Amino acid sequence: MIRFILHRILSLIPTIFGVSVLVFFMIHLIPGDPAEMMLGERANEKSLKILREQLGLDQPLYVQYGRFMSRLLKGDLGRALRTNEKVSREIADRLPATIELALMAIIIATVIGMLAGITSATRQYSLFDYVSMVLSLTGVSMPIFWLGLVLMIVFSLHLGWVPLSGRLSYDIHLEIITNFYIIDSIITYNWAAFKDTLWHLVLPAFTLSTIPMATIARITRSSMLEVLRQDYIRTAKAKGLSLMMVHYKHALKNALIPIITVIGLQFGILLGGAILTETIFAWPGIGLWILNGVYARDFNAVQGGTIVVATMFVTINMFVDILYAWINPRIKVS
Repeated sequence: MIRFILHRILSLIPTIFGVSVLVFFMIHLIPGDPAEMMLGERANEKSLKILREQLGLDQPLYVQYGRFMSRLLKGDLGRALRTNEKVSREIADRLPATIELALMAIIIATVIGMLAGITSATRQYSLFDYVSMVLSLTGVSMPIFWLGLVLMIVFSLHLGWVPLSGRLSYDIHLEIITNFYIIDSIITYNWAAFKDTLWHLVLPAFTLSTIPMATIARITRSSMLEVLRQDYIRTAKAKGLSLMMVHYKHALKNALIPIITVIGLQFGILLGGAILTETIFAWPGIGLWILNGVYARDFNAVQGGTIVVATMFVTINMFVDILYAWINPRIKVS
């Protein structure tokens, strides 16, 4: 098991290196001059030249990449060109918002998706099976920006059940310690802020969960159906075990490998792909921050943010692989 874990950890190094190469050179293919974006279109050529020299933008790309990697190996992501703040500091301020949103979304997607998939598999060709699969197909096909706007209009503007946008109401005070509002409200015993934070999470998290929820439901159904046809399941039923025991103890555990794979991949995607949801709900997360960095040609911000998100994504997949070995001991390093 230790050898398996070490193998997965070492495999992260070439992956992250490859991501750094792709991100660095692709961001430099985007049209536009960061110096001009910072000084404005009316800046004279002399001022632009001086700023390019200060930022190192006048150097060849391989020199700029070497400087970027030397800083990265020291844990320094540089400074954002827009604000001159440390990229690591800005990421630390915004990443917790995205993690909270992605965690809530994947919890909603996993609970509802797995329950729907298990019920559909155990009641194959029933009305529930047909309805849930139609809804899952709809969830995969539905544009997130449209669904988010519809939910905002119905549940916020018309019914007034949940807040419209943001992470916390203006009249609620919260002492910020970790930038995770849920954790900070628990640490400070601020239950009003805890409740308000959860209510602000409801709409964006549900909106973000629709696609992974539909995917998890379909994968759970197909995986459970495959397991339920196995001989040992028929044997368990013949021995008189209850359907609950057969379905949840014997069938579900053996069907978990593809389900866990999908959940891990979807969670990684949510961490870096919540840009539309964060934009619609004015959620101050890292996805919206990276998008604004692309618009401003802020190379350091985009590179640093993408590296952090990519590292989290491959780390999540590493833990998923380790979880495989725990669920199924037959999985070993070849």
